[in-house]
Amino acid sequence: MTAGRRAVLAAMAGGLLAGCAGPKSDGSASASSGSPGTGVDSAVPSTPGTAPSATRPPVTREEIVARYGRSVPHTWGFDAPGVVHSLPGTTRDIALTFDACGGPGGSGYDQALLDFLRARHIPATLFINSRWIDANPAVFHRLATDPLFEIANHGTRHRPLSVTGRSAYGIPGTRGAGEVYDEIAGNQAKLTGLLGAPPRFFRSGTAYCDDVAARIVGDLGERFVSFSVNGDGGATFTAEQVHTTVASAGAGSIVLCHMNHPKGGTARGIARAVPHLLAAGHRFVRLSDGLHSA
Repeated sequence: MTAGRRAVLAAMAGGLLAGCAGPKSDGSASASSGSPGTGVDSAVPSTPGTAPSATRPPVTREEIVARYGRSVPHTWGFDAPGVVHSLPGTTRDIALTFDACGGPGGSGYDQALLDFLRARHIPATLFINSRWIDANPAVFHRLATDPLFEIANHGTRHRPLSVTGRSAYGIPGTRGAGEVYDEIAGNQAKLTGLLGAPPRFFRSGTAYCDDVAARIVGDLGERFVSFSVNGDGGATFTAEQVHTTVASAGAGSIVLCHMNHPKGGTARGIARAVPHLLAAGHRFVRLSDGLHSA
């Protein structure tokens, strides 16, 4: 990671907690869904590739503990070997990703946001936590059966991914390789049962991880996906801030926003930023389409 990128990530990291751990609002009403328009590239593939974990025997908790129980991490933050921050080899594609974090204050549903994406045929990857699924089973089913979206793993209890119990924004991290396994595999099993296939991508609560935990994600057949653009500051940004931030995304960006705070500015900001990016020649893709050859 370059020093400049590290500074940018550090500056925008503070908002990540709010979107996942508690309600934050700019005081506005639920966002308008926007109006359908033209200009979307309809050639985006609708079928993701085969997940690595679909073709290998499952790794057990005992195997993970034996393999990593004595490992000492060397990194902590948004970066670790193998963590994905951008789409490779593209001059136009952008991936919109939306977290649904669950738990107290985090189990809302921004219907206006998803209605806008559907109306404009904008594909996206939805990182969904186990607790959010439990709170929104009917909504989850509709999202999971919509070919415009793909479902990714946002953890079982929405915890930072650490083998030493490190915290992020006051949220205690997983303590040891066994708890890392539980955080990944618990929701992985739930999603596999609901979707009929395992998820391909994982993002931890707060997006924090250490390098040992990131390797465990890979051993469980998923790819840890972070972000390059913090689009809504953890659902704390106003609509204008979301618009300004997301509209500045460049080719290859992975944009992180939230879909669990309907009273925030995310939906209205996205509804303004998307036409701007389309007019600039960008195309929106799901992670499985943007990372298929990576």
